[in-house]
Amino acid sequence: MARDYYGLLGVSSGASDSEIKRAYRRLARELHPDINPDEAAQARFKEVSVAYEVLSDPEKRRIVDLGGDPLDNTGGVGNGFGGFGGLGDVFEAFFGGGAGTRGPVGRVRPGSDSLLRVRLDLADCATGVTKQVTVDTAVLCDRCQGRGTNGDSQPMACDTCGGRGEVQSVQRSLLGQVLTARPCPTCRGVGEVIPDPCTRCAGDGRIRARREISVKIPAGIGDGMRVRLASQGEVGPGGGPAGDLYVEVHEQPHDIFVRDNDDLHCTVSVPMVDAALGATVTVEAILDGPTEITIPAGTQPGAVLTLRGHGMPHLRSGVRGNLHAHVEVVVPDRLDGTDTALLHQLKEHRDRDVTEVRSTESASTGGGLFSRLRETFSGR
Repeated sequence: MARDYYGLLGVSSGASDSEIKRAYRRLARELHPDINPDEAAQARFKEVSVAYEVLSDPEKRRIVDLGGDPLDNTGGVGNGFGGFGGLGDVFEAFFGGGAGTRGPVGRVRPGSDSLLRVRLDLADCATGVTKQVTVDTAVLCDRCQGRGTNGDSQPMACDTCGGRGEVQSVQRSLLGQVLTARPCPTCRGVGEVIPDPCTRCAGDGRIRARREISVKIPAGIGDGMRVRLASQGEVGPGGGPAGDLYVEVHEQPHDIFVRDNDDLHCTVSVPMVDAALGATVTVEAILDGPTEITIPAGTQPGAVLTLRGHGMPHLRSGVRGNLHAHVEVVVPDRLDGTDTALLHQLKEHRDRDVTEVRSTESASTGGGLFSRLRETFSGR
């Protein structure tokens, strides 16, 4: 005669899974041998544990509801402490969670994001550019369209785990025997297998392929910034949705300009006479072409002349930064007789100028002003 598993737990045949679990937890706290040493309580605890193991398994519960006993021909498994018995669920009763609660992970899963790096010069960063990039990643299998099956074949429930995606084992602990679970080695936690897999992707639903993608780089982008291309990354297992593709920009150093966010800096070498009398210098600006910079008369070494709106465009607003010209006054190191005579005349005429010695902060040695500028801004 089939045992009354519902009666052992004190629930009705229409009880929900949560009601069955609550009833078992309540009885386990009352009857567990570590709490209640009475022999009758221990015997009852074994029966309650077996009942919970049966009713928490959908297939075994279906047999009970049809009037059968799923343990009739199991050789006594579940009739005592030594059997499978569900006693591992004592751990679940006291601490929550427990074995057998994860379920299959599913064969179709989202793909991973991908990262690609491109090198751009300063002009491309200033104007924006469309780049063709090559991506080597996982794409949807063109033969099975992600199903992973060959022809009209279908996936089947895994025989090893019964479709649960995990296998269970009993281990001894201070509370007795604890039921543990690990991913099924046959289906790898998926819960199903493909008897006749696709011959192209071997059942994975995706294949490795190389493809060309057009990437629009916006004006004003800078070193280390990334452009996101939604759903252009790796296709997931089982033909799952693709991840995103990120294109990271590496800005190449420029021969003339040093970038500081949206501002540009350059060094202008001016002969001593032009610095004294004033002059006009032409610079090939990044976006504006030939651009004139006016050197005022009496310009001193190290002076900074700013041209507003001649720098880099802001990434979002498009408003342009400034161009800063750092003046380096060049003193001639070779003079002919005429040059020397003229300078002596100037010196005599400017006899009111007095040489002055004063303390200054230590200046960087080695390299010119442009080198010092690059060192300053490269660390930002």
